Amino acid sequence: MRWTWIDRFVSFESGKSATAVKNLSLAEDHFADHFPGFPVMPAPLILEGLAQTGGILVGEARQYRENVVLAKMTAKFHREAVVGEQLTYTTTMSDLNDTGARVSATAHSGTELVAEADIMFAHVTAAQLPPGLPDTKFVFSGELTHLLNMAKAVAKAPGT
Repeated sequence: MRWTWIDRFVSFESGKSATAVKNLSLAEDHFADHFPGFPVMPAPLILEGLAQTGGILVGEARQYRENVVLAKMTAKFHREAVVGEQLTYTTTMSDLNDTGARVSATAHSGTELVAEADIMFAHVTAAQLPPGLPDTKFVFSGELTHLLNMAKAVAKAPGT
């Protein structure tokens, strides 16, 4: 199973907001067990998609100097998200400082609100990591590198 819960960015305004989408496909492993006969996107995975969208927004605002880790989240769900839907994750940065950031986030399916969250992130420098952790940029590596490049391309696109 992959751990990236964003398919692509549709808008990105540096230091302000980011919007990404996630298509809910029956081909994804988690739908086989959650729930048989009524495939529902697990709520924690929706929250992870919101956190990834917001985390990239926060990381980019500080030129990825530090890792950005989820520190705290409060969320409210309005309905379930099911196979065949496309979730739109919209995040807006409300505070950014040396220790972290705060992001407001929503997940919609079309015009319907699925979930909303207030997310706090912490900036973690290499010096703050536990001894022996080999990759000091563990958050902004792997599949997220591709998403970061997509975010940059969307931010630079004409008309955005």
